[in-house]
Amino acid sequence: MSVLVPLPVVVPLLGAALTLLLGNRPRLQRTVSVVSLAATLAVAVLLLVEAYRHGPVVVQVGGWPAPVGIVLIADQLAALLLVVSSAVTLCVLLYSIGHGRGETGETAPVSIYHPTYLVLTAGVANAFLAGDLFNLYVGFEILLAASFVLIMLGGTETRIRTGPTYVVVSILSSMIFLTALGLVYAATGTMNMAQLAGRLDALPGNVRLALQLMLLLAFGIKAAVFPLSAWLPDSYPTAPAPVTAVFAGLLTKVGVYAIIRAETLLFPGGQVANLLLVVAGLTMLVGILGAVAQYDMKRLFSFTLVSHIGYMIFGVALGSVAGLSGAIFYVVHHITIQTTLFLVAGLVEVRAGSTDLRRLGGLARIAPLLAVLFFVPAMNLAGIPPFSGFLGKLGLLQAGVAAGGVLPGVLVAAGTLTSLLTLYIASRVWNIAFWRSPRLATSRPPARLPALMVGATTALVALGVALTLAAGPLFRVTADAATDLRQRTPYVQAVLPAGIR
Repeated sequence: MSVLVPLPVVVPLLGAALTLLLGNRPRLQRTVSVVSLAATLAVAVLLLVEAYRHGPVVVQVGGWPAPVGIVLIADQLAALLLVVSSAVTLCVLLYSIGHGRGETGETAPVSIYHPTYLVLTAGVANAFLAGDLFNLYVGFEILLAASFVLIMLGGTETRIRTGPTYVVVSILSSMIFLTALGLVYAATGTMNMAQLAGRLDALPGNVRLALQLMLLLAFGIKAAVFPLSAWLPDSYPTAPAPVTAVFAGLLTKVGVYAIIRAETLLFPGGQVANLLLVVAGLTMLVGILGAVAQYDMKRLFSFTLVSHIGYMIFGVALGSVAGLSGAIFYVVHHITIQTTLFLVAGLVEVRAGSTDLRRLGGLARIAPLLAVLFFVPAMNLAGIPPFSGFLGKLGLLQAGVAAGGVLPGVLVAAGTLTSLLTLYIASRVWNIAFWRSPRLATSRPPARLPALMVGATTALVALGVALTLAAGPLFRVTADAATDLRQRTPYVQAVLPAGIR
């Protein structure tokens, strides 16, 4: 099975090269892109089954053994995130194909979209599979380079104005990450994460803490945790709807994944647990209060995106098996649901010509299917029983109560308040955009929604419901993944030959 490990990176890259050559053959471009991502999803499912049954799947790239060579490793955490990210990117790609047919003029996708999108998915996969810090950095840079193109696709005035903010912040985080890598290598003599698990433990406490904070700062910017999140609500909403959706669903979660890996494999012991708890609480509350003040659906969802990152950091900060399991479950849930909501916002824009709540109304009567596509993921995000959002939050809050102490108790209260405010926001959007009498935008003649856009969004809504129906098996996978993360030995022994540390 080790031969499958590089394929989630290699297949999209080969697809990107082929679609670039087919720039003047749009139909073939679309076919190659869909086949590439469908193959990637199939491989990811096989890797998850193998990792769950037999432990981490490892490949030594080029035959060079660790810790000298590049290692790619698919443990349960990486394989699970590969599955959900592959499913989401495939659905968003199908949505974007329909979106391209429905758009005209300056916002229409150009031939570079498909190769760039495939490069982005390859970068995400590389980050999840990376077995050393430098390859993790390479994964980030691949996806960021592609995202720079995608976020300004079409060259509209708004995208040109706000895009540089995203680019500058991303480059800053990369510079911090690269500096941290230099310091880690100077202190330990290795970049291999399995080897670092032992060598970092042997460093003086102040040196170890400094390296940990440097890496957390870089990952925190990428994950958009407070106070490092101000760039996101101004950047994401300006991109085309499919781009915004995949950014919201995946890019910040790669940062969260890096935080999980760093806090469990490299720096176990909860040395900065209290700091992470404070950051998690502020991220929840500041993000959701920002969402309350918004009238544009895309900006509103961008703030809820920031807010719910706090739940994941809360689970990581607890450091228990229950906390980590809840955090992983919530990452899977949030990738799916947040992406779906941005796709729905794109459908609203196509149907009504605007995502400004002040110009919307009556969509439940005019477009009942669109109303259903919004209502289900919105209630899921708000944590209404029995949806996966409720189950994920319940798992995290129970872990917080079990941890005891003042700060975890405060976070339990903050998480509950954030969930209630999310429900208020979802109800507000429903009442204004879907329930009240039609306003200026929705009183215009109906615009037909492309079937492919509706179908892709429906598929993601169904996936969100499936997470609820399969919550029991999914929690077993996340609990096993959390146990392995806490123990560290399954990961280390899979990567390093006996006697090498």
